[in-house]
Amino acid sequence: MHIGKKFLVFIAAFCIPAILLVYWGMGLWFERKATSLLEQSIAQELASIEEQYQRSIRRQLLLSHIYAGPLSGLPPEAQASMDSAWHEHTHELGLDFYRYSDEGLVSFGLGNDSPLSPDIVSALEKGSDDVAVALLSDSGPLLLTAITQGDSRVLVSRSLPEEELTRLGQSGLVERIRLVESRAGGKYQIPVASLGATRLVLDVSFGLGDVHTLAIQPDRVVVGILLLGILLLALGYVWIRRSLVVPLNRLMSQLGNIDPSASRYLPLSADGCAEVRHFSRVSNKLLAEIFAQKEQARVILEGITDAVILTDAKGDVLYLNPPACRLLGGEATDFATKSISGILGIKPVLLDAFLRGQGEACKQISLRFAGRLLQCTLSPIEDHQHRRTGALLALRDVTAEERLKAELRRQAEEDAVTGLPNRTTFEARMKRLAAGHESVALCYLDLEQFKIINDSCGHLEGDRMLCMVAKAFQSCLAPGELLGRVGGDEFGILLLGRSAHEVAQLLKTLQQQLLMQVLEYQGQCYRVGVSIGVAFARAPLPSVAELFKDADIACVAAKQKGSNQIHFYDDKDKELNYQRNAPKWALRIAKAIHNRELELYFQPIQSLRGGNPRKRMEILLRIREGNGRILPPAQFIASAERFKLMPEVDKAVVAMAMEWLAGYPELWRDHCLSINLSGNSLGVEGMESFIVGQLKRNAIPPACICFEITETSAIQNRQRALDMLRSLRKQGFAFAIDDFGSGFASYGYLRELPVDYVKIDGCFVRQLASNAKDFAIVKSIHDVCSVMGIETVAEFVESQDIMARLEEIGINYAQGYAVGRPKPLKDYVPVPLRQLA
Repeated sequence: MHIGKKFLVFIAAFCIPAILLVYWGMGLWFERKATSLLEQSIAQELASIEEQYQRSIRRQLLLSHIYAGPLSGLPPEAQASMDSAWHEHTHELGLDFYRYSDEGLVSFGLGNDSPLSPDIVSALEKGSDDVAVALLSDSGPLLLTAITQGDSRVLVSRSLPEEELTRLGQSGLVERIRLVESRAGGKYQIPVASLGATRLVLDVSFGLGDVHTLAIQPDRVVVGILLLGILLLALGYVWIRRSLVVPLNRLMSQLGNIDPSASRYLPLSADGCAEVRHFSRVSNKLLAEIFAQKEQARVILEGITDAVILTDAKGDVLYLNPPACRLLGGEATDFATKSISGILGIKPVLLDAFLRGQGEACKQISLRFAGRLLQCTLSPIEDHQHRRTGALLALRDVTAEERLKAELRRQAEEDAVTGLPNRTTFEARMKRLAAGHESVALCYLDLEQFKIINDSCGHLEGDRMLCMVAKAFQSCLAPGELLGRVGGDEFGILLLGRSAHEVAQLLKTLQQQLLMQVLEYQGQCYRVGVSIGVAFARAPLPSVAELFKDADIACVAAKQKGSNQIHFYDDKDKELNYQRNAPKWALRIAKAIHNRELELYFQPIQSLRGGNPRKRMEILLRIREGNGRILPPAQFIASAERFKLMPEVDKAVVAMAMEWLAGYPELWRDHCLSINLSGNSLGVEGMESFIVGQLKRNAIPPACICFEITETSAIQNRQRALDMLRSLRKQGFAFAIDDFGSGFASYGYLRELPVDYVKIDGCFVRQLASNAKDFAIVKSIHDVCSVMGIETVAEFVESQDIMARLEEIGINYAQGYAVGRPKPLKDYVPVPLRQLA
């Protein structure tokens, strides 16, 4: 609708009815307000009339008491005289006094005559309480009161003429008050006390005729005001039309004539009110920004390297940028109004669904065009109502990129030398192939003597040997079974659905096939062997990582058995389980060191000769789990040695043992703690300074500490061990060789090592009481040590018979269950030897 017509409709349909409604509403409000005030006044008036009526009753009762009081004490002659006197003074006031006597109701001054009916008289005679009731008699309305004073009962009757009742009203609103019988339909009635079944009320009439004439009535003045308001509205419409409607119409006409595709920007011109001019300025600014953005979009589309095509809602081409023209091989005019589906080969169903707004907002598809792979991104073009009016197609030639990706993918998944799957690809394919099979066997193959080829012939010949090995392995496998290179000279084979016997036969065939592979280089022939570890599993299959771990451990066991060996992993093999759990134990040890969860135990070392005053005990290491269980030392010690954690473990034990000893200075003169040092700790940089630092920190004498080192550790790290032992020995520490006799050339190294004690290995002590050879070996060790001035300690002493044989030989000390079992060091009760003496 035109804006001028909207203003007319606004005036006629809204403004004029609004004025009339306001006029009618004000009148209605005034009328209701007057009615509410009137009802409020009437209610107050009725309450006042009732209060005045009650006051008249109270006055009449008071008058009755005034008379009845003196009457009760007078003789009969005086009562008659008093009756006459009262009657003369009150009869003119409309009051009639009666008293009850033996003859009945007697009126003052009138003898025995009474205008009241016997029923009324009888009803008022009963009882002794004060009574006040209204009565309609033949002579008019009466107010009767009866009281009892002593032996006398007095009845007072007063006439209630209508004039007197009307005077009970205090405002000018009351027109008439009457005492009447109660009836339905009475508007203003006040109930009063009465006799019998007849109910009496005070019927009040109000003069309200003038009040109802107060409602607003239309007159000429009001009509004139209304017409004046309508005239002002018409003048306002004319003013608005000239200052707003006409200029706005011209501005709208200019906006309607704007051509969106014009190459020039034409600003709008407008006159009229300030608002229209402001609207014109804002519109011109907006149009300028739209034109600038249009130019920016054109420059961007023509400057980018990707091909861009715009279509309408039907899929016909509207615009192509220069890269799109070059890609399609033509000019923009050659493809104008043609369907993009026919040009690029896009499925019409797919394009129609996208243009109709079905599916995602943006869509990517791959296209083949003129032998090239194109990546097409479809983006919707929507209007202000979010309806799709076309599409934007961004085309990019990804042929070279996809070729590069394929090559990188191949290099990432395959071994560059053999063309086999690498470890990552092998694990991924292994997980996929193993699913659905009842049994699988993962074989871990480690080539032997391969390093000789690399060192002697070079890595190129080594790679050629790897290719020969891969072909030999592949020739032995059935279709569907997986072969991969998982390391430098390590291969993995996944066998599906074979029994353990079949797997063993296949691997032997594979070893034989490998022995036939000969590499000739400069007149020399080179061959390689292979150690194979097998992890055999049945459904439900463990994880790939667990299978690889088991196969790797089995391969290590195969190498330990010799050359070209095969070993199947057995979860009941304790040694293999130790190796399998070694990483877990290593982590547990590291955590225990960090959280100070290591616990020290002690085992006493008993002197078999009475001449030595010192009490000796060996410090043992334990780790307690959260449930209180003590971990087996063999497991975590082996793991710590494998993962090079023993130096940290030894440092923690040395620090804890010295701190404990520092707390008992009374034991320094007659106690000695034996602390084990592993082979990994001997000669480690910083170990010697750490031990000396702990000694100074705790301020304990070095004679209280004896370090035990295993014979094999000392031999393996001979020079470093000698340097460290000599340096610490100068500090005052004592040393002992542990497990003596289990290694080779023991006596030769014993001559070189600066030790004070030799602990004879327990394998010679356990059967000492019954085995003559063990007896001779132990005796020979003791004899040699005695000549060299070294004291001997026998380990694993488990019976008194062994103790007796050791004393017979002359061994200095004994250690074992027969002497004492290991106990927590915190529970040790320090008792100096001098107190025991």
